[in-house]
Amino acid sequence: MQAFIHYFLHFGFPIIIAYLFFRNNWKRIALILLATMLVDLDHLFANPIFDSNRCSFGFHILHSYYAIGIYIVLLFLKRPYNIIGLGLLLHMLTDFIDCLFMYNACNSCLENAPAKSLLEPISKLLF
Repeated sequence: MQAFIHYFLHFGFPIIIAYLFFRNNWKRIALILLATMLVDLDHLFANPIFDSNRCSFGFHILHSYYAIGIYIVLLFLKRPYNIIGLGLLLHMLTDFIDCLFMYNACNSCLENAPAKSLLEPISKLLF
């Protein structure tokens, strides 16, 4: 279920957002939102590149709290920058939800996760 939710939020939800809120040119907006998936290129700089027990949120440079601050600022700029900011923030939210699933399944797996201080209280509220 975790994988389905993760990939739906990454690929399906942006298309739904584009269609519901930007109906006049939803296809272009959907492509921009989907293109923000390129933010995952920062995974290439991690060692190992893929770790199933790693929480991306707060770990990778383009998933850091500083980067998220920049993505929030993008929301207040003109198109297409605000759409890019929206896509990047949706991506971060999706990765954070994925981290919540991981944390709930295995607390000790994320013992050294940078987002652990956020995951603990939110996990207690939700689960």
